[in-house]
Amino acid sequence: MAKILDGKKLSGDIKNELAEEVIRLEKENGIKPGLAVIMVGENPASQIYVRNKIKACEQVGIKSISIEMEDSVSTTDIIMEIEKLNKRPDIHGILVQLPLPKQIDERILLESISPEKDVDGFHPFNMGSLVAKQDFLVPATPAGIMEMLKREGIPMKGKNVTIVGHSEIVGKPLSLLFLNEWATPTTCHIETKNLKEHTLKADILVVATGVPYLIKEDMVKKGAVVIDVGINRITKDKANPELLEWRKEDFDKKGSTLIGDVDFLKVQKKASYITPVPGGVGPMTIAMLLSNSVKLAIKAMRKEREMKECLGEFKGMSKDEIIDTYDEMVEKLLSRVSEMQDEIYKLKKEIGGNGKLQKVEHKKVKEFVKARDLIAKN
Repeated sequence: MAKILDGKKLSGDIKNELAEEVIRLEKENGIKPGLAVIMVGENPASQIYVRNKIKACEQVGIKSISIEMEDSVSTTDIIMEIEKLNKRPDIHGILVQLPLPKQIDERILLESISPEKDVDGFHPFNMGSLVAKQDFLVPATPAGIMEMLKREGIPMKGKNVTIVGHSEIVGKPLSLLFLNEWATPTTCHIETKNLKEHTLKADILVVATGVPYLIKEDMVKKGAVVIDVGINRITKDKANPELLEWRKEDFDKKGSTLIGDVDFLKVQKKASYITPVPGGVGPMTIAMLLSNSVKLAIKAMRKEREMKECLGEFKGMSKDEIIDTYDEMVEKLLSRVSEMQDEIYKLKKEIGGNGKLQKVEHKKVKEFVKARDLIAKN
């Protein structure tokens, strides 16, 4: 019988850690992380999700605001609201609750959020940083899955991972995260031939499709770790006898219940670990959203501090002197980047199989990237 990966408990631990961090930030630096949530229309599920996010913010001490807009608004209307939030120093994270009405251009909307306030990690800049393994913010659901595996001590290095579902918010970023952990991920989708062939190879199986009972017992390798991201509401009239008995209390009270994409009752007998629905990945997603909000507040604080230090160097100078000094600084950085490129090239010629030289080269590359990024920022 599989061990249950209790997302509620793990997320509670993370929230406690974040609450302490928020107190420390406010006490030592006068910074209170702030999250803004934009909700368009009156989708009942979205309203529940937003309420849960606001409540979670209150639990850890994060300032939160909810902006509700009519479902008749245009993309431009929402972008104007986002631009106001981009400029507010007390708001460190911005989230647009999905799904959106059909007339809204979701891609343009998400790109209008400043990458420095993109708490969901959906902006192309943040996605690109994830690919390049630079300083990046991970979308909350993939981050929650990785954190769950790490906190449970489940090894990923060298493991075969099958991800069923290739969405921009779960499947694709999750595949990159597993690669970063030296696992071997396979991503399946609606056009994948013989899904069972792929799932049976998985040491770790992640399912995120929104299709109830998609993964049956005979599709899972014995001892596999099964992560069920799916959320499907099943009404009493659509439930099979087994589900009616298992979730009798839900059906009696609410007339419906939530299940995932995995045939939980049967698969749990075969897996080594499994996430329940509800109570598995969902609470972890909320916890990592809060974690991202705190990270963005810390980044904003450090950036402001660096700006003040930089401006301090120009104190008392005339405008022309500041321009000359700035140009000189950029010239020096460019020169250093050029030097480091030469150093890296020479090191590559010398490396061969020498591990020590590889470490030196890695250090030089990091220095090079840091210098290059300084130029880009300025």
